[in-house]
Amino acid sequence: MKYPPVHPTVEGMMHGGDYNPDQWLHMPEIIEEDFRLMPLAHCNTFSINIFGWSAIEPEEGVYTFAWLDDIMDRLAEKGYHAILATPSGARPAWLSKAYPEVLRVEADRRRNLHGQRHNHCLTSPVYRQKVKQINRKLAERYKGHPALKMWHISNEYGGACHCDYCQDAFRAWLKRRYDNRLDKLNAAWWTGFWSHTYTDWEQIESPAPHGESMIHGHNLDWKRFVTDQTIDFYRNEIEPLRELTPEIKITTNFMGNYPHMRPFLGLNYRKFADELDVISWDSYPGWHGEKQSTEALASDVAFVHDIYRSLKGGQPFLLMESTPSLVNWHDVNRAKKPGMHELSSLQAVAHGADAILYFQWRKSRGSSEKFHGAVVDHVGHEHTRVFQEVAQLGRTLEQLAPVAGSTVEADVAIIYDWENQWAIDDAQATNNIDKGYASQVQSHYRSFWKHGVPVDVVSMNDDISTCKIVVAPMLYMLKPGVAEQIEAYVKNGGTFIATYWSGIVDETDLCFLGGFPGPLKPVLGVWAEEIDSLYKHETVPFTWNGDTYEAHSFIERIHLKGAETIAAFQGGSSPTPAVTKNRLGKGTAYYMASANEQRFYDAFYELLINEHGLASPIAASIPTGVSVQTRTNGEYAYTFFMNFSEYEKRLTLNGEKKTIHGETINQVTLRPYGWEVVVEAI
Repeated sequence: MKYPPVHPTVEGMMHGGDYNPDQWLHMPEIIEEDFRLMPLAHCNTFSINIFGWSAIEPEEGVYTFAWLDDIMDRLAEKGYHAILATPSGARPAWLSKAYPEVLRVEADRRRNLHGQRHNHCLTSPVYRQKVKQINRKLAERYKGHPALKMWHISNEYGGACHCDYCQDAFRAWLKRRYDNRLDKLNAAWWTGFWSHTYTDWEQIESPAPHGESMIHGHNLDWKRFVTDQTIDFYRNEIEPLRELTPEIKITTNFMGNYPHMRPFLGLNYRKFADELDVISWDSYPGWHGEKQSTEALASDVAFVHDIYRSLKGGQPFLLMESTPSLVNWHDVNRAKKPGMHELSSLQAVAHGADAILYFQWRKSRGSSEKFHGAVVDHVGHEHTRVFQEVAQLGRTLEQLAPVAGSTVEADVAIIYDWENQWAIDDAQATNNIDKGYASQVQSHYRSFWKHGVPVDVVSMNDDISTCKIVVAPMLYMLKPGVAEQIEAYVKNGGTFIATYWSGIVDETDLCFLGGFPGPLKPVLGVWAEEIDSLYKHETVPFTWNGDTYEAHSFIERIHLKGAETIAAFQGGSSPTPAVTKNRLGKGTAYYMASANEQRFYDAFYELLINEHGLASPIAASIPTGVSVQTRTNGEYAYTFFMNFSEYEKRLTLNGEKKTIHGETINQVTLRPYGWEVVVEAI
């Protein structure tokens, strides 16, 4: 399938990044130099005005658009693309001073001072009015401008406000959700525990460290409300843009999944994605770290790329922010080694990106991000390693122009669900430091990644009917209809894999009665009696297919209720099931009763991959550390070979292939951090 570009005049890949000329208005020679350097870097796209509010409106009602007019005109003259941002991510000081209500109130009910980013109330009528007003000015001024190719709404939405406006909005949201019935809310939240039953809507407040924080349904609904309120604020932002520039597509930059740290900002990106024309996200992995191999990190980053490609059914996404070198906010800020920038950027392209953009084009001279990586360093010229690597990537992206608009076709889906993550992490059970949901999902994903098998990463409510294999690690929460969908999928011939700590609670975080995995018991054919949490140094051996593997972290004691044991834990008076298999209708459901070493997942999924004929058709075998990913446009298939290791790797291809450079090869030799792309007609 071929998707259209973000704008009819955009051809091929977009390459460039955040450009902040408003920081250099007092040094016009810098701006002149920027426009000299842009073509040398082979950049064609610039995100502008992201934090430009104080430069556009230095005083309330006083507008100075001349500098932005000049930049937009210059970009148009060069044939470059402008992704024009609305500036609501950071407001000017005069607005905070004149209207203190716009300042965010934290969970401890303390109102913030002016400063930082996203330090504003999304419910404040004044802030919504001011944002809509400045956005209307932008749309009126730049509608029809030849440089304008896309709207970039705010910047990295996140966080929550607990002010009186937000408390009122939360109560109104709860009334809608629970049909204006307190008894229904009390039942869903199980408020009789600790005598917390509510008798008046005004008694309900948002969770607080010095107040209510132990009702899990309350916590979960607050996070849902924050997502809905952020979306509502976003709709307010885009109203004048939709009215005045309906032909211009809209995006906002999501912040990765980085599940172990990002979702707690309270946003369900799966729900937010329905509001966007194009998905974009910001990627800042810590390459060359001491805690994770390059290969393992590459797999985790690929997983996040696949999340964002999957959010709109395979539509290409934009890598809105990345760094060409290093960041300034990791514990240890390592620079990318030679070759890693091009390789990591092409990984994004291989998984569905049609743009590689950076934060930032030029390093800031002062403030907190003055040492954050950029295309143009403080030295100010093109004679740096980083600049030359960016230019080389630009040339490569020009060669890859035909790939733009193509997609990744996947027969495997892995369920990763934001609300499931929230519920798991809030549960006071098992391991209260880290229950490992994200790492488990990524471990299962890694086995397919190693074998070059494309994967869609979906939520529990997404359609899975056309998939050959569906994996749902730790599906702790089951929303209404999910178990029924899974059962129908298996009966119709699908292969479903579930794990320990599944089918535990419903959508309001109430435990299912009658035994776990709750409504999934008929599908999986097991009853999970209890779960045990292991210390880091503990493992439990189990046998499968004549080999012995190690389980770690979590072990369930399960009983067969129709399934058969295909792997058993060792030790004890009698072996207990470690992995089970249940045939249902035309399909098969597997259950893994523990977290297992990667070697087991690799062997188990290799067997399923071969059974379903999903092995990569282009290479006989894939060496360790090499990733193979294919994008197709219905006419041609583009296969990327990427070496995420520090050693040279060789692959033998299944026949002769043509590279994007026009060479004919039957073997691929990849230097450390090297890559190759072959193209063939479908």
